[in-house]
Amino acid sequence: MKFDLHIHTQYSMDSSSKPERIMKIAKKRGMDGVAVTDHNNIRGWNHMIDAAKKFGLMLVLGEEVRIRDNNGSYEILGLFLNDRIKARDFDEVVDQIKEQGGIACLPHPFDPFKVKFKDRDSLAKKIDAVEVFNARCPLPIYNEKALVFAKKHKLGMTAGSDAHTEQEVGRAYVEADVESLEDLKQAILKGEIKATGKLVNPLMRVWSRLNQGVSVFR
Repeated sequence: MKFDLHIHTQYSMDSSSKPERIMKIAKKRGMDGVAVTDHNNIRGWNHMIDAAKKFGLMLVLGEEVRIRDNNGSYEILGLFLNDRIKARDFDEVVDQIKEQGGIACLPHPFDPFKVKFKDRDSLAKKIDAVEVFNARCPLPIYNEKALVFAKKHKLGMTAGSDAHTEQEVGRAYVEADVESLEDLKQAILKGEIKATGKLVNPLMRVWSRLNQGVSVFR
């Protein structure tokens, strides 16, 4: 089965993608499910749940949380959640994710345009997984480094389009021999997935920036 595990809806300030359109495109591109991972909020969850039912797709509930601390500026991706992550401190964010039975994932850890670290390795002691293919990374080397990092620290692996526009949905995904979302979670933790995809045109990042601050009003 194929799952795009990093998608933003119009409830992220830099995305214009409508939940029903996301699911329609995901279905058309052969996805069996997706993860909704809006920035610092879960307002899109109910809309994505309705759209998932309409198109017969599985849905992983998630959130991408921005953290700024002494270690830099970066994000933690919470997957398989059942409630919003209210914390903004790294340790507290990861704890809240795990208290919900979720997976704490480090997305696009080597993309210099999205994250800056003083000590990336220190985070590996507490997180569960690393996003080893992000379709929005500007160069392949950043995903290659993420894969090496995951293997070095014996962490689970994920992949996703990081879609901020509907055209990007399904551009990166994991493949796994699973039948349920619980199976998928275990496959991620055990590294029993295949991460694949294609990098998107860097202009997509510019396009989503132009939408910033107006998408939630559409």
